[in-house]
Amino acid sequence: MSTYKTLTDYLVDDSPEDPDTPVPAKQTTDPVDDYKHEKSSCGEKSPESSEASKTKSTRTQNGESSSEDLKAAAGAGKPTAFKTCPSVGMNLAFEVNLSPGIRSNGNGHSNSEINAMVEEAWDKLKKSYVYFNQKPVGTLAAMDTNAEALNYNQVFVRDFVPSGLACLMKDPHEAEVVKNFLLKTLHLQGWEKRIDNFTLGEGVMPASFKVLYDPHREKEILVADFGGSAIGRVAPVDSGFWWIILLRSYTKRTHDYALAELPEVQKGIKLILNLCLSDGFDTFPTLLCADGCSMIDRRMGIYGYPIEIQALFYFALRCAQQMLKPERDGKELIERIDKRIKALSYHIQKYYWLDFTQLNNIYRYKTEEYSHTAVNKFNVIPESIPDWLFDFMPLRGGYLIGNVSPARMDFRWFLVGNCIAILSSLVTPAQATAIMDLVEERWEDLIGEMPLKITYPALEGHEWRLVTGFDPKNTRWSYHNGGSWPAACIKTGRPQIAKRAIELSEQRLSKDGWPEYYDGKTGRYVGKQARKYQTWSISGYLVAKMMNFASSGALVNPILDVEIVVTNTWDPSQYQHTTPHKITGR
Repeated sequence: MSTYKTLTDYLVDDSPEDPDTPVPAKQTTDPVDDYKHEKSSCGEKSPESSEASKTKSTRTQNGESSSEDLKAAAGAGKPTAFKTCPSVGMNLAFEVNLSPGIRSNGNGHSNSEINAMVEEAWDKLKKSYVYFNQKPVGTLAAMDTNAEALNYNQVFVRDFVPSGLACLMKDPHEAEVVKNFLLKTLHLQGWEKRIDNFTLGEGVMPASFKVLYDPHREKEILVADFGGSAIGRVAPVDSGFWWIILLRSYTKRTHDYALAELPEVQKGIKLILNLCLSDGFDTFPTLLCADGCSMIDRRMGIYGYPIEIQALFYFALRCAQQMLKPERDGKELIERIDKRIKALSYHIQKYYWLDFTQLNNIYRYKTEEYSHTAVNKFNVIPESIPDWLFDFMPLRGGYLIGNVSPARMDFRWFLVGNCIAILSSLVTPAQATAIMDLVEERWEDLIGEMPLKITYPALEGHEWRLVTGFDPKNTRWSYHNGGSWPAACIKTGRPQIAKRAIELSEQRLSKDGWPEYYDGKTGRYVGKQARKYQTWSISGYLVAKMMNFASSGALVNPILDVEIVVTNTWDPSQYQHTTPHKITGR
């Protein structure tokens, strides 16, 4: 019997690889009563202050179905069961042996053109390095010399993650910049964080930082933004989670386990988790967050319990579970993590999941139920189901909806939350299969001409005015509001989908100057306020390319679905024999 494993298992499972080891059964009873839920503090990019603009700027390496249809379907029998998904983490070792006779990648580009694009991406990534005391500590958000810098000349924690992964996946790896980044952001975590007269939690990680030169002290200094300079004055909830995930990736790739065992690093992990695992008033295991607290760092109606934060929270918990030492208060914290993981996975799999059958159930919900036997546990009014959803939901497929809270379900598709849920094993293998089925069934809506649509559908008209507050940057089919972000750095579990998406990106990314995002319902146009040479786009492409190459045994054997290991090797100068090296735990 096959053993399901995903990328997370390589990051969080320290046991030796054994394909015959059975997987523990999924949680089937609600463990919510076993824990007490905890609160969290919740960045977005903002303009620089006038005072900061007078100082020396950051140095880089180079100096610069309608409702009627659903009624008819009501009461129908159960749909066909989802097929199992070997791609959601088959633990297979393999060798990639591509014929040197291959001259085209299938999208009209020769290998030499693709190799040139890859080399350009590595060159741009290298030039985006930010140095502090002559050591690389991160990458700039963007390097567009024709646009106002604003805060794109800073190192953003979330934006650096794909850059860090690209450096780790390279062979040989370039782990120095990742280690320096982890240590510098940890140092910034220890700063006193004040906004007006309020002091933020000790464990809050910065949204971003920059390097400035202090002429009085005649040395370089770090200046961090914890949300105080952000447009909405919102602290980043996701930064701490991304930091933990990247730390685990670093230790697994380099075998430098001593870094995670340093007392200050152990303390940093605990401070982040204490923000999330502290006692509070919530009755759900999910984290309560403000709008603009994650990658979608502007007002977009994601307040409450957004799926992106919940998936990252789960991923970080699993990584921290493997890195925390049981000494002193570590054992108690690990026990709290174990309980929260079980409660959170049950809650997300049960209440956030939406497919045709569940949509039909919600459509037939009774309201005002008062008892523990209530079916409509959140008292969702069926009339609140948006009209677009009846046509969008296919018979084959499903996804995790954006938000669940009392009397409210946000039925929008959010890319990052669903992808992280697959990577972290937050969803079941059957659910992971269904998510990929949905992407295939709704390719034109979710992929279009430039992958990937970050949210779907876009907010328009009165709803846009009400939810975004007339945000001129998040107009319909633009930026966070249905824009397309060319950072397909997620292993989908179906190599043919990833390959097709990457080939779409390769048609335009380099020619368009590596833009931050694309606009339009199909992602046809370069975003109206998109920065060029966006490091997120550059590193996202490199990670996607390396991840897809690691699974490109499908080019030789289209039946073979294999899961990515974060330690691929790839010589971008030629398509020749290469073997990914799988790392086992200590």
